[in-house]
Amino acid sequence: MTKHRFFTGFAPAKPLATALVLLLALPLTGLQAQGLKPAGASSLRLPSTSASPAPTGQAAGQQSADFIVVVVNSEPITNNEVRTKLMRTELQLKQQGLAIPPRSELVPQLLERMIQDKAQLQAAQASGLKVDDNAVDTAVLSIASQNQINVDELRRRLKADGIDYAQFRAELRDELLVTRLRQREVESKASVSEQEIDQYLRDQQGSAGASANMLNLGEILLPLPENATPEQLAAQQAKAQKVLERARAGGDFAALAAEFSASKSRGEGGQMGLRSVDRYPPLFVEATKNLRAGELAGPVRSGAGLHILKVLEKKQGGVPDALVTQTHARHILLRLTPKFTEAMAVEKLAVFKKRIEAGQADFAALARESSQDGSAKQGGDLGWSAPGMFVPEFEATMNALGPNQISEPLVSRFGVHLLQVLERREAPLSEREQRETVRELLRSKKQNEAYALWVQELRGRAYVELRELPQ
Repeated sequence: MTKHRFFTGFAPAKPLATALVLLLALPLTGLQAQGLKPAGASSLRLPSTSASPAPTGQAAGQQSADFIVVVVNSEPITNNEVRTKLMRTELQLKQQGLAIPPRSELVPQLLERMIQDKAQLQAAQASGLKVDDNAVDTAVLSIASQNQINVDELRRRLKADGIDYAQFRAELRDELLVTRLRQREVESKASVSEQEIDQYLRDQQGSAGASANMLNLGEILLPLPENATPEQLAAQQAKAQKVLERARAGGDFAALAAEFSASKSRGEGGQMGLRSVDRYPPLFVEATKNLRAGELAGPVRSGAGLHILKVLEKKQGGVPDALVTQTHARHILLRLTPKFTEAMAVEKLAVFKKRIEAGQADFAALARESSQDGSAKQGGDLGWSAPGMFVPEFEATMNALGPNQISEPLVSRFGVHLLQVLERREAPLSEREQRETVRELLRSKKQNEAYALWVQELRGRAYVELRELPQ
């Protein structure tokens, strides 16, 4: 199984329109509407009527024809393009449960982003970089795989959402082209030296006496009524102590949370999420202030009941003191050829799964006989892996499996897999991993700064002429 880092996979449960928006529309969070100033005009301000989803009556007939909104270096952005991007963005925000800003605020931000995108695409096209059909095919397959569907189903859903497949591929090709230019011009130049890592660590060690400012806790809540009787309290305390002992003996905290916890976080394995300490109850912060990642506290009594707490991650000045969840898995990989199609591979692996689950075959033996991967000699064993080591479609499926569970046949950019999780463990970051974490943190900071400057320069060089306000 080739290990590589790719962009985060789309959640399989989300509609395809969301995946499209997430891939093609850059996030608007924090984007400042810079305004357009053609011929000395003031910043673009849209009338309040732009909040209406579509013109009606006589106005509808007058506005039915498409028109040019803005010209960027002689290339137009049309009203229909703005409306399409607007609808996708609003759909994305809605499906993420976020408030949709008034269109009088959203449209100027969106239009400015489209101008930036147009300038970047023009620079990419002028650079001589190319994206061939194979690269687009791979990206399409990746999107389909991350949504746990095949390409035919992807096309069907796009059509149902009113998205033309040819246009989808064209936009995807443009996005890949811009990404390659950005990698060449920005990301590849953001290097981090060992001296910079050393200096960062020294700076953080200088403030080591301060308490952690970011915290991620796991929680198991055993509820108690507000006016619990001594008998009820004693019963829950005994139960909590047993759960705590199981956790300290190496029990899977996420599994214990799913079994015993009454907290809303039970569906997330008890994880409450990485947040600043002031966003946690003071009771929790006090109980865990002297603990390191992986250590347990409790039972802690609150008005809701008894809590067992596990420190999953601490960050002090940006340096993580964290446990990494590692997964031990194995797989069987069948690669696709013109004569051996995806459907044939899926069918063959589905038979393998039935035989293994019925006790008629051994996973490792089948992997040695049939897997077309370097791990075949080891019975498909991939060893222990940390998050981010596999492509998203593979990792998402792996993360959804419990120990000893076998997946359905999984399609990835490498072929079709049958995947089994053997076990999981939580391991602290080694010194080397800590340095690599700091390297990625500093590199990301440099890349973000360089990217913002690069986009600003492209935008500043572009000739932008506002023709009409979008409707």
